[in-house]
Amino acid sequence: MFSDEQLGAAGDVLDACRRSGLMLATAESCTGGLIAGCLTAVAGSSDVFERGFVTYTNEAKSELLGVAPDLFETPGAVSEEVARAMAEGIRGRLGADFALATTGISGPGGGSASKPVGLVYLALASAEETHCDSFVFALDRSRHRSLTAQVGLDWVR
Repeated sequence: MFSDEQLGAAGDVLDACRRSGLMLATAESCTGGLIAGCLTAVAGSSDVFERGFVTYTNEAKSELLGVAPDLFETPGAVSEEVARAMAEGIRGRLGADFALATTGISGPGGGSASKPVGLVYLALASAEETHCDSFVFALDRSRHRSLTAQVGLDWVR
């Protein structure tokens, strides 16, 4: 189900968190739980990965993560602001040391001139700061989601 590269990255993330005594959480939209699934495919992950949320709808992002509903109007669900709010929201609500969030357009539809299919935002939040970046992975839906999960794991690693 997961590539050797993904499982290797997940193992490295879990080992690093374990050595440092850190807890990790995820808030996923376009990846639909792939990051959490990859982490939990590694035996013993529960000692550093307590939970992850799949918040595919705007309502779920608001209810579970505390994303302000006005962000869905402007700048929109696929934006730096929402990715940051997702990561910060789950980190704060769960008390995790780090939280990784994804939001994007995996396609094949849903894109626009300003937000093309393949656009994704990833955010990594800690108590000190939140780093966010965007990428455009112009791939089919499955590979877009898989590559986004890989990049997310690499970030945490």
